[in-house]
Amino acid sequence: MNTSNVPAIELDNVTRRFVSPEGRIIPALRDFNMQVQPGEFCAIVGPTGCGKSTTLGMITGLAPPTAGEVRIDGTPVHGIDPRIGFVFQSDAVFPWQNVLDNVAAGPLFRGIDKAVAYDSAREWVRRVGLSGFESHYPHQLSGGMRKRVALAQTFINNPSIILMDEPFSALDVQTRALMQNELLDLWSSNGAAVVFVTHDIDEAIVLADRVFVLTKGPGTVKSTYTIDLPRPRVVEEVRYTPEFLDLSRRIWRDLASEVQI
Repeated sequence: MNTSNVPAIELDNVTRRFVSPEGRIIPALRDFNMQVQPGEFCAIVGPTGCGKSTTLGMITGLAPPTAGEVRIDGTPVHGIDPRIGFVFQSDAVFPWQNVLDNVAAGPLFRGIDKAVAYDSAREWVRRVGLSGFESHYPHQLSGGMRKRVALAQTFINNPSIILMDEPFSALDVQTRALMQNELLDLWSSNGAAVVFVTHDIDEAIVLADRVFVLTKGPGTVKSTYTIDLPRPRVVEEVRYTPEFLDLSRRIWRDLASEVQI
């Protein structure tokens, strides 16, 4: 894990363009600059189509920038980096495998001894609160339980960087709050740098150390907010503090002007 002063993630004056099926060049991001320090939890909010998910794609190496440079621990990104974990919006679990097999899949793919991989998987199943469900298949689980499997799948590989693309957006309000607390607990013991994409301003404030607000597409960073709420945070308590409400109003005002364009 990066322990120097070098940013864990750095996007340096990045531009990303796509070519439409009709041959038109469509800019998704322009002059985009962002740094995430080792162990820092950052959230990205912005209007639909501003390039939030594209940003994650460039960090993974799956979508190289058209211009500018993306760096991980000071090294330019070329291809997929095994130090990165990704939690998707939709469930990325294997429907033909049970909970334990799903969680063990990452270590096995990385060449870890089978017995060691399954011992670790059992521990992570316990840590995400799914003890007793090891033999259940995804279709037998609730949405929140499947998301717990996804978190275990990610954290078992001990990533130094975790990218999350609206992972809790499909959950009901109560389950979402539980998963936010679960994520904070797991992250606090892991120490990874996190980039969390969300449409929910309150979710961004509850989780993050800093919140990046993007402009309407082609997206660039409009403003950055430092979240000084003390840690550890309990979601149900933080939401009602004056500091939280003030941040929520300020970020919403900033974002609303972009949504209305």
